[in-house]
Amino acid sequence: MNSVKGLLAASVISIQNSCFTYPACQNCLSRLILDSRRFNCLKCGCTGEAKNASYRYRLSLKIADTNDLFDITVFGSCLDPFFGVTAENLQRYMQDFNQLSGETNAEASALVQAVETCFIGKRFIFGL
Repeated sequence: MNSVKGLLAASVISIQNSCFTYPACQNCLSRLILDSRRFNCLKCGCTGEAKNASYRYRLSLKIADTNDLFDITVFGSCLDPFFGVTAENLQRYMQDFNQLSGETNAEASALVQAVETCFIGKRFIFGL
């Protein structure tokens, strides 16, 4: 992993993407390609059963300091305290909810609204 090269105090202006988790390779952290039964990492070649795929947080934000606007992406477990669960558990909760309710957008819409409330207009220190 890269070390922090600098810190930036900035406010979140908007959430850029409503998908906050992604299936991640346990070896290289790249996005996995999933089908109904298997996963495959195009970067390192790792494969396995889709049900065993791990998930990571990926939060894309537009932020502003006093002079500039920036598009940044925050990855990984540093987001666990904000969501209250690991990305893995959040993904499982959403899958379970969707299976039980038969709806795919109700939970996602509520989650997006909660994330916007938590982050938009708030000031954070970002390690770059």
